Amino acid sequence: MNQLLERLKGDEKHDWSAYSTYDVLSVLFDRVLQDGDRFLLSKGHGPMAYYALLTTKGVIPLEELDRFGQFDAVLGHHPDRLLLGYGISSGSLGHGLPMAVGVALAGRRTFVLVGDGELDEGSNWEAIQYAGRARVAGLTTVVVDNHTATHGWPGGIARRFDAEGWDAVTVDGRDHEALEAAMSRSCADGPVCVVAEVTR
Repeated sequence: MNQLLERLKGDEKHDWSAYSTYDVLSVLFDRVLQDGDRFLLSKGHGPMAYYALLTTKGVIPLEELDRFGQFDAVLGHHPDRLLLGYGISSGSLGHGLPMAVGVALAGRRTFVLVGDGELDEGSNWEAIQYAGRARVAGLTTVVVDNHTATHGWPGGIARRFDAEGWDAVTVDGRDHEALEAAMSRSCADGPVCVVAEVTR
């Protein structure tokens, strides 16, 4: 994956956002997602890892990585569903998780990836509160916590989700076995949150 990430060049590539995310994406796509599941990338400010992963799956041609961010390129600084034909358009923070709640309510097992900084957006907390109180099953939110949130969360992010009625757990965001176990959990009567801490 690192070799693919190095092919993406430019001033707007948000390196740390991507490098803190690629372990979660790799485990999710290689070990957890099943046929019929939906994945939404809400953390659209650092799509490099997502682009690299989709390249390994044959969704994106390898040569497109070299055109990242160019005017007529398929791969923009934020992912575009209409161009990729995959997932959702994202990059405007705070939209993916509310959309994931709706998809899960439609009966699809749904995974959404958000960043800790993105949780500063109020629309996320409205969705989190609703999903917890409505006991929305089949919804898993994975928060990549690389400690970039402006305000932080007393007691940690998992504690806040737990207070809203979610089944929340914190794991090492580089530990593939721990990530697989956490993201494979399901709660028949409510939503699940996996906080993947990445500090290196």
